Amino acid sequence: MALLRAFGRRRGNPGANGWRGVRGLVSVLCLCLTHGSGLRAQSAPTPEYRLKAVFLFNFAQFVEWPASAFPEADTPLVIGVLGEDPFGAYLDETVRGEKVDDRPLVVRRYRRVEDIGACHILFISRPEQGRLDQLLDSLKGRSVLTVSDAERFASHGGMIGFVTEQNRIRLRVNLEAARAANLTISSKLLRPAQIVSTRGN
Repeated sequence: MALLRAFGRRRGNPGANGWRGVRGLVSVLCLCLTHGSGLRAQSAPTPEYRLKAVFLFNFAQFVEWPASAFPEADTPLVIGVLGEDPFGAYLDETVRGEKVDDRPLVVRRYRRVEDIGACHILFISRPEQGRLDQLLDSLKGRSVLTVSDAERFASHGGMIGFVTEQNRIRLRVNLEAARAANLTISSKLLRPAQIVSTRGN
């Protein structure tokens, strides 16, 4: 648990020391669920979603949004959860008091895609799998980084998909989808990720 908290507690721009360079990201990607067995007795969320909450926070440091996504100097960076929330209060705890580019981070939860107002990172919960195409279509034209652990999320047109392989979490990134939303993902995040395309393209 101390490892995850230390990984998540970084302020400001990533720079040369962000995530201790790319080594920190690679280390956590490799550790991922291998240290989860000792934590399973704890209350929800599971170790898997504690780790994914930390990833959501750190994605905020490795993505650039267009200026129009932040109309005011103090506009917060919003991390949203659409559908069933697997994080509980842990996501709120992870970002509490943190800032990226001097912007506070806030967490908002949505039951329907129509409820989404200002949002910069949106985690789409796994039970929404059956309507992914509809959800992603409704977000087109908006500079929202979409993230999920739903099956084949990135190949459906989502931007970052969590995939568990051999008890480790991997990232699959759809650069085509990110660029269409005017988002720039840092090469530090892309190095350990698998790049995929939208199916049919």
